Amino acid sequence: MQPFPRTLYDKLWDAHVVRSEPGGTDLIYVDRHFLHEVTSAQPFDGLRSTGRKLWRETAHIAVPDHNVPTVHRAAGIRDERSRRQVETLMHNAAAFKVPVIPVHDVRQGILHVVGPEQGWTLPGTSVVCGDSHTSTHGALGALAFGIGISEVEMVLATQCLWSRRGRTMAVRLTGTLQPGVFTKDVALHLIGRIGVGGATGHAIEFTGPAIAAWSVEARMTLCNMAIEAGATVGLVAVDDVTIDYLRGRPGVPRGDAFEAAAAAWRELVSDEGAAYDRVVDIDVSAIAPQVTWGTLPDLVVSVDDRIPAPETLGAEDRIAIAKSALDYMALAPGLPASQIRIDKVFIGSCTNSRIEDLRAAATVLRGRRVAPSVKLALVVPGSGLVKRQAEAEGLHRQFIEAGFEWRDPGCSMCVAMNDDRLAPGERCASTSNRNFEGRQGAGSRTHLVSPAMAAAAAIAGHFVDVRPYFPEART
Repeated sequence: MQPFPRTLYDKLWDAHVVRSEPGGTDLIYVDRHFLHEVTSAQPFDGLRSTGRKLWRETAHIAVPDHNVPTVHRAAGIRDERSRRQVETLMHNAAAFKVPVIPVHDVRQGILHVVGPEQGWTLPGTSVVCGDSHTSTHGALGALAFGIGISEVEMVLATQCLWSRRGRTMAVRLTGTLQPGVFTKDVALHLIGRIGVGGATGHAIEFTGPAIAAWSVEARMTLCNMAIEAGATVGLVAVDDVTIDYLRGRPGVPRGDAFEAAAAAWRELVSDEGAAYDRVVDIDVSAIAPQVTWGTLPDLVVSVDDRIPAPETLGAEDRIAIAKSALDYMALAPGLPASQIRIDKVFIGSCTNSRIEDLRAAATVLRGRRVAPSVKLALVVPGSGLVKRQAEAEGLHRQFIEAGFEWRDPGCSMCVAMNDDRLAPGERCASTSNRNFEGRQGAGSRTHLVSPAMAAAAAIAGHFVDVRPYFPEART
């Protein structure tokens, strides 16, 4: 009897179900649990109050990232609350025997960069973290999603989690990216098309012939941004690109064990004929560099387009959101995206801080200087190892010579939980994932773009079409 064709998401989910309850709730086993300083203190206190121990110590990894400084790190963390959160994470990791990468370790960085880099994220595993952008890890064929604080405690205590199976969405990508267009642009284009709630309750699998040409790092950007469309999970099936990325990483099996694992991982694809609840088709050849203009990721246009009039956006609630966003962002309908002037530039975050992101930005900056009108331009590598590799390639010199600050790794200006933040009213070209009100600091104004677009904006002092900077197609 032929098995019923299943999607990759359903295969991963079925493989981790411990028990199913009436009504559709499943008890899911968790293979890997990442911890950072912001969402872990209360769960550890909960374990202490009930006298519980960790169910499986080696299943957890702790890395401070949100609150760590990106300059003068040896001087410590100035802000008392931030310092206390990092110190508490380190204390809890020691008390409960959780493996941890401390602030001064060269491997330290953003969890969603460090996890894949260290080979802690493996195809076929379930991965959770008290952070919504855990979806990033799905680029390696893992079932990865963010959880709440109470769920963090449950995973620590039981290694399991109650959850409900989501619906499935295939985003089929065809064509070839134009030179200077990247998967960040694809993600923003998708969100602009279906809306920030367009994938609510769904697991998005990015599929189609375009995916085969893209690196794991490029795929991570897609899966990272899936959450901004409302999805809980972003996925890419395993292929040779995945296997090659994993080979030789610290947490990955070696020798014959790796080859055996790789053979099993290659089965992590959707079956032919598997049915999705929704399918979205995108020809990536038609996508131009994207720039957000509002306070949600779906308020986005191509760099060669204009900010739309709110009345053209459909339903009354969308019109109201757009009007509010324009007021907050101090922008007017009809303004060309290329005329939006910026004060600061941030290249970093779990979305775009990997070595390929830095290479793309450095390509734009080579032989050029940041515009005098730009108050600050900073590059924050996603991990100490990314920073080390960039320096070995001489990328840091290109950034510094162009007028950028070259920082230590951390979440930095993605979220205003550390010293890197915008002042009220400042406008930033940012490679991060969210442009919410106040996300980069109280009263801050954020425009989401690719690293190459951010670099080009730094040079011009406003947004420009970055495509002329690239002689050949890249991802």
